[in-house]
Amino acid sequence: MARPGTESPLAKTSFSGTPPPKLAPRTVSSFPAEVEHAPLLFEASKVRAGRVDRISVGVKDSQGGSVPGFLHLPHGFASDSSDTAASKTAVILLSGAGGGVTGPSGIYLSIADKLSSIAHLAIPALRLDYRYPARNKYCCADVMAAMDHLTAAYPDHISRFVLVGWSFGGAPVLTVGGSDQRVIGCATIASQTAETEGVTSLPPRPLLLLHGTGDRTLSPICSKRLYEWYGSKGDRQLKLYDGDDHALTRNSKEAEEMIVRFIARCAGVRMNELDAEERKVLDDSLIGNVKEAVEVMKKGGDLDGQERLK
Repeated sequence: MARPGTESPLAKTSFSGTPPPKLAPRTVSSFPAEVEHAPLLFEASKVRAGRVDRISVGVKDSQGGSVPGFLHLPHGFASDSSDTAASKTAVILLSGAGGGVTGPSGIYLSIADKLSSIAHLAIPALRLDYRYPARNKYCCADVMAAMDHLTAAYPDHISRFVLVGWSFGGAPVLTVGGSDQRVIGCATIASQTAETEGVTSLPPRPLLLLHGTGDRTLSPICSKRLYEWYGSKGDRQLKLYDGDDHALTRNSKEAEEMIVRFIARCAGVRMNELDAEERKVLDDSLIGNVKEAVEVMKKGGDLDGQERLK
């Protein structure tokens, strides 16, 4: 079996060796209000929704500039009377080769809302775009800057991170995860293998890999290889969805729940302590049908660039 760095199934979307394109990057005001919360959140339960802040994270590298994102904060997070930050953990959610902020089938909206709205979880979540999508070097700088930003803004409440990435997003997730000990777990959906050598430095920190066997954009062989490269000296899990596509449109709700539970486990939160109302939020679908999910992805920029649903 080839080792990381010897082959590149999605080299066409990994351009770290080339100069970044001269384009007008998206800003926090580029996104419509419809992508601040999951569409069905307020129909699902009486649980009080967390706050969503549009933020712009400055990046200090050779290109400079800033990267936009949506920061979901639990109600009362970091207030003097708040006890919502016991885990000290935050989540950063990264999209594919075109950037974006809603993830495959829009599940990042739902994941972020559930993490911040379920009081027993109370985990902040940042849906982060990229300055230069598909340029892993610069995307990694975006992630590192976001981690620095959150730890500086909430020094008593955030010190650890779980990183989640879709498709190309697996590259910055595993690169940063393999090199920064603040990262306590990584999850990928339909990941590429190009520029993911960091997976070998991740153990024993947990790794979750999700992939559809019908994915025609990135073969499930990619996730199988990442599983092997990670090795047996840690906590690894590979879930293959029979016949599903690149965005896991047939199994998005199950994938979303697996990711939420993975994040909670990394953060040390006991899911069996959720009350009935919180379980209702966890179990509810907050996005809707496939057509609605695709519309969410379009509004969030997740189908820009080279990403596809199939």
